Amino acid sequence: MTTTSGLTSPREATPTREPNPYAVLRWLVAATFIVILNETIMVNAIPRLMTEFAVTARAAQWLSTAFMLTMAVVIPVTGWFLQKVSTRTAYLVAMTVFCSGTLVAALAPVFPVLLAGRVVQAAGTAVMMPLLMTTLMTVVPEHDRGRVMGNVTLAMSVAPALGPAVSGVVLQWLSWRWMFALVLPVALVLTVLGARRLGRTEAPGAGSVDWWSVAAAALGFGGLVYGLSRLGAETAGGLPALPTVLVSLLVVAVFVARQLRLQRTGEPLLDLRVLRERPFTVSLALMSFAFMAMLGAMILLPLYLQDVLGLTALQTGLLVMPGGVVMGLLGPSVGRWFDRLGARPLVVPGSVGILVALGALTTVTSHTGPWFVLVAHVLLMLSLAAVFTPVFTVGLGALPMHLYSHGSSLLGTLQQVAAAVGTAVVVTVMSWRAGVLAGGGADPVESLVGGMRWAFAFGAIASVAVVGLALLLPAKAAAGSVDVEDVA
Repeated sequence: MTTTSGLTSPREATPTREPNPYAVLRWLVAATFIVILNETIMVNAIPRLMTEFAVTARAAQWLSTAFMLTMAVVIPVTGWFLQKVSTRTAYLVAMTVFCSGTLVAALAPVFPVLLAGRVVQAAGTAVMMPLLMTTLMTVVPEHDRGRVMGNVTLAMSVAPALGPAVSGVVLQWLSWRWMFALVLPVALVLTVLGARRLGRTEAPGAGSVDWWSVAAAALGFGGLVYGLSRLGAETAGGLPALPTVLVSLLVVAVFVARQLRLQRTGEPLLDLRVLRERPFTVSLALMSFAFMAMLGAMILLPLYLQDVLGLTALQTGLLVMPGGVVMGLLGPSVGRWFDRLGARPLVVPGSVGILVALGALTTVTSHTGPWFVLVAHVLLMLSLAAVFTPVFTVGLGALPMHLYSHGSSLLGTLQQVAAAVGTAVVVTVMSWRAGVLAGGGADPVESLVGGMRWAFAFGAIASVAVVGLALLLPAKAAAGSVDVEDVA
């Protein structure tokens, strides 16, 4: 282990000089919770923003699309970034960028400034997620990763579920600006205190970035997310969806080819040798299909609850909140069960539960009670909890330590692409089927419900792939434990 005048070996350091690595994770989890909460906090504010800024629904939706687009562009770079700076530096950069974007959004006088604030927020969020996963896989021994990963799901699952509920409560009594104004002081406190607990460390090493790879990643992954998000749009303007997707896929292929060459001659921006590990590749595919199904359901449920059942934004947020809370609270238990039982005894039943929950939602009608939706949503979240923790742990645990950051980055990038696919497909299927039914003389509400049933069916079909991939998972990752002395 390399030491500096300000950093000594954990075995020689006094308690006041060397932070507990598990305590460091707590700060990273808290910060990640805040930044991920902000990802979904805008859902209920779209109608109010359309009125206040006099923008169309298509323009307002860019507050979510631009966030997702920025994540897809920035995350591929984090694999290289996290290997070139210390954990403390990466944390300070991510949280400072996030706080800056939050301040800009809170004070935005016009819609373009608000959109710019969201982009800056997303750039900080894109660093925090791989940073948390990479740090966890580095400091936690293999035998304890299930338990710790279960605790991490509190940030990664409860936060998105609480976003609509928090925004619903805020919008009930306060201006939309308070959604940012309430988050900012919490984020600032976490930035200062978290940086102090992380301590002062040297950057792991110097190195130059391949800017051609950065450009290809931005154009390829960013264009792919943009094109996929446009597939479900029925409005004119912007780049055409299908040609954008095809060109972006070509650019992604160029990016992949360049990374393969840089692996032999230099340092790749995103090391694709992670795909040589079969457990990681299976986990990556499984997570993508599961994320696709989950995001599709998250898009459809608010539409169904508000446009069909007539619930308010606050009621919608409160109805979907229990599932996310239960999912997060179950996370630590799932982690302990994984440490004892392995992956398949949890992931296989969980994947079947996802299929059952989404299958149940294909039966909704215009008269279905909210309690049915609540039960189906809770089952979906419980099942996802049983899947996410073991799959994260097995997939990343199969990688050698020097590839953790690249594995986390690739996982995060494909999650954003899967989110775009899930969103685009469910909106397209819903709109197409609703149009067919309306053309046949069906009532507008019944047409919408018919379209939603078909869209939920897409999620159910995606979950069939989740079940199949779950059967291919190994029981546990083969990687050995890592000594905390190796942490930079």
